Amino acid sequence: MTIRVRYFASLREKMGRVEDTLVYEDIATVADVWRVVSTGQPLPDHLLCAINLEYAEPLATVRDGDEVAFFPPVTGGMG
Repeated sequence: MTIRVRYFASLREKMGRVEDTLVYEDIATVADVWRVVSTGQPLPDHLLCAINLEYAEPLATVRDGDEVAFFPPVTGGMG
């Protein structure tokens, strides 16, 4: 299974890269993808996730060829 993983905003800086390509057979969910790319760290509660440009929950199933994105919540307001 090949999964493209993208990082956005401050997470891109924290991870030190823009994206990864994973080739693993034992990835089933978004949370599994995070564990691989973060070298075993649990998925932070506030982190937003998407599969193929659609918001997704951490337990959402990933499939071969999917793009999984991680990004911090958007904050701000009108100033």
